[in-house]
Amino acid sequence: MIATPARADEALVTAQGANVLTIVDLDAGNVVGQVAIDGAPAGIALSPDRKTAYVTRPEGPSLAVVDLAARTVTATLPLPGGPLGIAVNPKSGAVYVADWYGSRIFVVSPDGSKLETEIQVGASPSGIAVTPDGATILVANREGDSVSLIDAATATETLKIPVGHHPFGITLDETGARAYTANVISNDVSVIDVAARRELGRVTTGERPYVVALAGNRGFVTDQYSGTVTVFNLQSLTNVAAIEVGDHPEGIAATRDGRSLVVANWGSNTLSVIDATTLKVTKDITVPDGPRAFGDFLR
Repeated sequence: MIATPARADEALVTAQGANVLTIVDLDAGNVVGQVAIDGAPAGIALSPDRKTAYVTRPEGPSLAVVDLAARTVTATLPLPGGPLGIAVNPKSGAVYVADWYGSRIFVVSPDGSKLETEIQVGASPSGIAVTPDGATILVANREGDSVSLIDAATATETLKIPVGHHPFGITLDETGARAYTANVISNDVSVIDVAARRELGRVTTGERPYVVALAGNRGFVTDQYSGTVTVFNLQSLTNVAAIEVGDHPEGIAATRDGRSLVVANWGSNTLSVIDATTLKVTKDITVPDGPRAFGDFLR
């Protein structure tokens, strides 16, 4: 996913245990709608116009396409293996889906009706991000301890960059200059210079980091086993704080104004809203069972 903050105040949360896509009004602090999606929905990405959600169903296995205005599933595309991580090209609208059980990325048409091609990457691909110009796709290869760089135009991998142990979530800054992977086993974040195609450094986190979000001059990392969000300085790559949130935090994203972070707590069935300046939890919102929100889930 790319760290472009959300457009408004709505969270679209994949609730894996409840088999629904949950729509949350962040200002009101409550659930305002649900879309039934079976198959243990996990990954989510939004179309460039933010009107369509694409949801992976690892136990489908398939991809669901959701019209957010109508709050209905408009298409379902069967996909082999274990579709999990997902991202959308901001220019072409192409949908990229990682096959957790295969070393490949599926390229799906913007309407979700057709599997266009497959791209070979590293072992157990998980998180995906796309540069703002739509030219480069980055994939975190969990079992490969690497990040694949893919030329979007030719749908071919051009390079693998070594990172920490078991990278899962991958996040780009708004310019596409730096990427950040949450390395599950080495308990750190790898910082990648995309143009130089190399790792710049690492930041220590809590136990089992999952995803990184960016707000202002800080990075925020969900630590699944610690029940915290690690905060670090983007310039010095030093730790700032550890914020206690709910049980087993997974997805995290920044609001468009950069003032808040929204965290999906898989174990406690809540969203934690964090003030990006004070680093305090300002709100806890109850959601259906098993919120993951792995990807681009705010609008």
